[in-house]
Amino acid sequence: MNPRSGDKTDSKGAAFAAEMRLGIVTSRYHTEVSSALREGALESFLLRGGVEENIVEAEAPGSYELVVIALALAEREDIDAVVALGCVLTGETSHDRYICDAVAHGLVRVSIETAKPVTFGVLTCATIEQARARAGGRHGNKGSDAMNAAIDAVQVIRDLDIRSPMLRDDT
Repeated sequence: MNPRSGDKTDSKGAAFAAEMRLGIVTSRYHTEVSSALREGALESFLLRGGVEENIVEAEAPGSYELVVIALALAEREDIDAVVALGCVLTGETSHDRYICDAVAHGLVRVSIETAKPVTFGVLTCATIEQARARAGGRHGNKGSDAMNAAIDAVQVIRDLDIRSPMLRDDT
């Protein structure tokens, strides 16, 4: 809620994060890039009115492990959304494609199964230079983009006041 106007959004319709509690899970692999993505996400949360105490952080050994840790966060009742951050670089083998595919599909599944937004802030770049450009460099900060998407998605869900049929107890 915007304390100045009483609205839940700013003049451009962007949701405020003051009443949201979000999880951030960050891969430790490619720490320079992942840390910059994390900083961008945190900065965006605060700029959108979020309270630092309303962020729950966790680290993953690598991007592959983001999925299970995102699930652990999303299953918490006090978490509204999860932001998953990491970096996978193309190597000499096709390993990167398997990792990225598994992570993307896994995070979608976590989102569907928990009915909570889980945003994909995992860079999938050919080079470390490309990753740096997307982690606070000339192409912005994709961690910030992932956080903004999470905040906006939470607000849309709140506005719709809907829940997944999988979560209803109709018995």
